[in-house]
Amino acid sequence: MSPPPDSPRTPKTQSMAMGNRLIDMKSLLKVGGNGSSPPGVPSGPAARISPERLREVSLAGLIVLSLVLFNLVVDNYISGRFFNRVTISVSIIALLAAGQSVVIVTRQIDLSVGSIVGVSAYVTGDMLTAHLGLSPVIAIAVAIAIGAGLGLFNGILVAYAGVPSIIVTLGTLALFRAVLVNIAGGTTLTTSALPDWVVNLPRNTVASVGDFDLRVMFVIALAAAIVLQVLMGRLRWGRRLYAIGSNPDAAASAGLPQARLTLSAFMVCGALAGLAGFMFLGQYGTVNVTAGYTLELAAIAAAVVGGVSIQGGSGTVIGAFLGAVLIQILDLSLVRVPQISEFWQDAILGGLILGAVVIDVIVNDRFRRRLRQRRRDYGIRYA
Repeated sequence: MSPPPDSPRTPKTQSMAMGNRLIDMKSLLKVGGNGSSPPGVPSGPAARISPERLREVSLAGLIVLSLVLFNLVVDNYISGRFFNRVTISVSIIALLAAGQSVVIVTRQIDLSVGSIVGVSAYVTGDMLTAHLGLSPVIAIAVAIAIGAGLGLFNGILVAYAGVPSIIVTLGTLALFRAVLVNIAGGTTLTTSALPDWVVNLPRNTVASVGDFDLRVMFVIALAAAIVLQVLMGRLRWGRRLYAIGSNPDAAASAGLPQARLTLSAFMVCGALAGLAGFMFLGQYGTVNVTAGYTLELAAIAAAVVGGVSIQGGSGTVIGAFLGAVLIQILDLSLVRVPQISEFWQDAILGGLILGAVVIDVIVNDRFRRRLRQRRRDYGIRYA
């Protein structure tokens, strides 16, 4: 029982408050780990349907609805060619959105991922042009290592120097781009200088059904999202990321290593941006100092539309992946509707992002208030 508002905070009451915070944090960690309800909260099928799962189902429904509606107004809309275009173009954004979701969950943001894509794409491509016989595994590892290293730089400044992430990554967005300009020196990498296996990467297919091809790049992005989703939901590392984003004060009281966790989130985001840089190299072939420009905005938009809360502590990697798919479908479909001007195409996409943010704030606020009330009803104490 908490003391009256005007009563002094004695060591005993401070200890009780600390204990209540720890109870709340342990409950949160349990929820993130196995999906079970906290002590005193009803369990059952209804209780296990989380807002994140509802958002994923809603996004899947919106994707299907969008395909049906566009098929009614666009001739020959559902085709293998369109499917292949979507799966290829969404791969890079989906990877970046997956990495961005890990950072946003911790109440941070990374605005530098577009520049990281550019640096990793150019450096890896330059290395491949100089060593045509280089193993694909080594090339991919180098791209990922470059991204992870730049993410480490961001993470140190945010986690240990205490600089707000939006300030740090806004600065490194320009800094990494300047590094790319210095490395490139005005030189453009072209397809003719790259090994054939890199040039053919976008056309490599895992499986085909008629004209519909399941491309390697899409499979890589999907596999990365699934693996990261499992790690976020099942490992203690992932549950702790949600914990520090949901309630930083309670996480600090519980003794969670917030600095190390934040650092790891930025490194994961950077590593995925490095992998996206390698895929950028394969998809476009021609790489110059503008490579990856504005991709950070698309990644953040995909994560937010996918239900990753800008307030931290909520959202899934699969949701961010579905958000990227939805945005890409709309982007490639609206240009095929002659009645919709380019202005309205951008307005529709902007409205979708704004609507997602507003809904996220409203739904999360109501859900948290309902959860608090339910826990109070069942005797769970709060500090």
